[in-house]
Amino acid sequence: MKLKRLVVCFLLVLCLLPFALVATVKFIDPPTWSWQIQRWLNPPDGYPDDVLHQWVDLENISENMQLAVIASEDQLFPEHDGLDWESIEKALEERNAGKRTRGASTITQQASKNLFLWPAKNYVRKGLEAGLAVLMDAICGKQRTLELYLNIVEFGPGIYGVEAASQHFFNRSAERLTVKQSALLASVLPNPYRFNAAAPSQYMQKRVRWIMRQMRQLGVATIAGLSL
Repeated sequence: MKLKRLVVCFLLVLCLLPFALVATVKFIDPPTWSWQIQRWLNPPDGYPDDVLHQWVDLENISENMQLAVIASEDQLFPEHDGLDWESIEKALEERNAGKRTRGASTITQQASKNLFLWPAKNYVRKGLEAGLAVLMDAICGKQRTLELYLNIVEFGPGIYGVEAASQHFFNRSAERLTVKQSALLASVLPNPYRFNAAAPSQYMQKRVRWIMRQMRQLGVATIAGLSL
């Protein structure tokens, strides 16, 4: 009977742990997170000895920057439940057809992965990421999720969060980012070790123009809608 109780308690903890983790970051700004810890333990080439990071509340992040990451990373962010089911279905169809798989991760999934998980690409991790994303959307809501994402995502080697990136690349606060500067920072997110906001390639410049067009089409009302 003792063993049975231990097993039941263990399973109960496993079930409750995701809720506890997500509920914690709803109210507490994480001092560190899984992705950053993994960089410390196994630093990639070009990773600096001293990292840059400064937490900033969403209200002190330019709406240009908020809109830029939505335009570039997840245009259905205001509408979905943490997962973009249509993009997931298309990605699975492409994989089954032997084509190169398109990205289907939402901002919520990326925030969940960076906060709690490891970088390996396998179905176990993707499944955990999906479950955590749904929980994060339900518990944290859109504004807190976007705030978490913008404060922990890596914009360059060891440059975590939009405030550190804005100060490093433009010598200004995240609150004062222009449309173009915001689009430029968003353009590096697919690969901040390949793309450099300080020296944008022709591909990046093309992507910046695309992001700016998408921002105009979405409009600032998109940001206001996050609080609804």
